[in-house]
Amino acid sequence: MKLTILGCNSGVPRENSQTTSQIIEIGNSLFLIDCGEGTQNQIRKQKIKFSRIKQVFISHLHGDHFFGLIGLISSFRLLGRTSNLDIYGPKGIKEIITLQLKYSQSWTNYQITFHELSSLESELIYENDFIRVFTIPLKHRIYTNGFLFKEKKGLRKINIDMVNKYNISTSDFENLKKGKDLILDDENIINNELITLPPSKPMSYAFCSDTSYHEDLVDIITGVDVLYHESTFLNIHQELAKLTKHSTASDAAKIAKKSKIKNLILGHFSARYRDKKDFLNEARVHFENVELAEDGKIFIF
Repeated sequence: MKLTILGCNSGVPRENSQTTSQIIEIGNSLFLIDCGEGTQNQIRKQKIKFSRIKQVFISHLHGDHFFGLIGLISSFRLLGRTSNLDIYGPKGIKEIITLQLKYSQSWTNYQITFHELSSLESELIYENDFIRVFTIPLKHRIYTNGFLFKEKKGLRKINIDMVNKYNISTSDFENLKKGKDLILDDENIINNELITLPPSKPMSYAFCSDTSYHEDLVDIITGVDVLYHESTFLNIHQELAKLTKHSTASDAAKIAKKSKIKNLILGHFSARYRDKKDFLNEARVHFENVELAEDGKIFIF
């Protein structure tokens, strides 16, 4: 998995920090998560092809998480897009986008399919050959979901040394990768595990923004490899975090510890703080493996 942070600021964009948006790349699939203002500029900076974006996941309908979406949709049209676009987001997103397209007379020449979400329980919302995507119900001022990306178990790997030893034809590789034993011409059977290697461990990524401290999500994200969790405030503004239904860095770290996740990424920082290292210091009191999100930063796991 490859995670590219396009923006991680809360509220409003800054000169060198955009609002929430990120790209998660899994195998040959690329997914856009949230789409704050300036997202398409950030995509260009990262030299990501617009045409690779086939699915967009919007956590909630606060502007810093989706105000860039109509611009991106319009740019797709101007660039001659023909492939379908699937948008997953809260109920209401279809009406908002459709009205903007209607009154600007900017109907797309490609199909947009809206998958509106309203469930308060975690649900499977997308699946392909390599991955499943589940919602993570969050606790914010309006209906909000995070998203859990879980790789499926991959194919077994060919052991080249054993292939050469038994002079196995490449035409058998597909069945071997699927775990099937090899039947020789003389009807002898070679056990699959003798000539293949185990597949890579499936990886998982959880995106949680925006939310107050919410232990209910622990059961959903337990054991994930990487968790991105909002940390809008420091402890000094803990009461403000409760009032606005956001989290502190300590809150995020406590969730990470309870969930037994492997790595935590903090993001969605309030612009009131100059030194982001304070977020690390407060989080590491509760959880050690913490990193800070930063515009343009890439995480590979």
